[in-house]
Amino acid sequence: MAIETLVGTTLAGYTVRGKVGEGGTATVFRAEHATHGTVALKVLREKLQHDKTAVARFLREAQFGARVEHPNIVRTLDYGQSDTDRYYLAIEWAGGEILDKYAEKSGPLPSKEVAAIMSQICGAVQAAHDVGIVHRDLKPENIMYDPATRHIKLLDFGIAADTDAAPDQRLTRAGFFVGTLMYVAPEALSGELVGPAADQYSLATIAYFLLSGCLPYTGKSPRELFSQLLTQPPVTLNKAKPNLSFSPAVESVVMKALSKAPADRYPSVNAFARAFEEAANSTATGAAPSSGSVPSVAGPDGKDKGGLFGKMKGLFGR
Repeated sequence: MAIETLVGTTLAGYTVRGKVGEGGTATVFRAEHATHGTVALKVLREKLQHDKTAVARFLREAQFGARVEHPNIVRTLDYGQSDTDRYYLAIEWAGGEILDKYAEKSGPLPSKEVAAIMSQICGAVQAAHDVGIVHRDLKPENIMYDPATRHIKLLDFGIAADTDAAPDQRLTRAGFFVGTLMYVAPEALSGELVGPAADQYSLATIAYFLLSGCLPYTGKSPRELFSQLLTQPPVTLNKAKPNLSFSPAVESVVMKALSKAPADRYPSVNAFARAFEEAANSTATGAAPSSGSVPSVAGPDGKDKGGLFGKMKGLFGR
């Protein structure tokens, strides 16, 4: 059955109500289930049903999602193969909208709002790291955000990696990096299996984008961006955009997490989140961070901009 004709049908007990989004490997639908209620139903593309690597990635995503439980990660409810041989993954329905879209409309965002967002994302990522999973594709497009409640949900473990997996169990060939170039850590470009520090780099890039509306590298093409990531330092936060300024503490925290060498970043994503939150709060209170990892603050960042949206616009941009 063609993917377009699934709407209005029932797949493995899920009544498909409408198409939400699609990527290179799967299509996501809104569906209803007698037990689970409204869900996001991800269905592997028909042409990939017999592709062993694609199927393995799809099932691995489901297994990783089931393995990590955290209030800021969408829950994996069910997965398998239907009686029509379609591979499916049912995930809790996350309200709000894609963080990327919210930031485009409402950004640059104030430091305190960014701190609240990053604290939740980092908590979710830390939960994955604690069970040996590196996400490898952290970006605003893989995060749902409800501005009314300021609650986030992390999506899409489709290219996540198990740090304990043997080389012959990995699904990425040596010498080929995975992820999104604008958010990927420099060490990932070698194609070697990366560690939790690579996720921290991606999280710092997200924070940089939410604060400034820009990215830390300015390459206009993949080749130029690839070269900059390998050979140049990122643009410092206070030089990201004219007429935007940030406290020394906020800039210091973000740039430390964007260090090229993984060892120069924070020891964990939670440590990064704590440092960022302390720096963001100190812009309002004038107090110096107590950790000693970032400098004292002098004055606010001067921004207070936000917005409310409740419309879901796509899941899983793969």
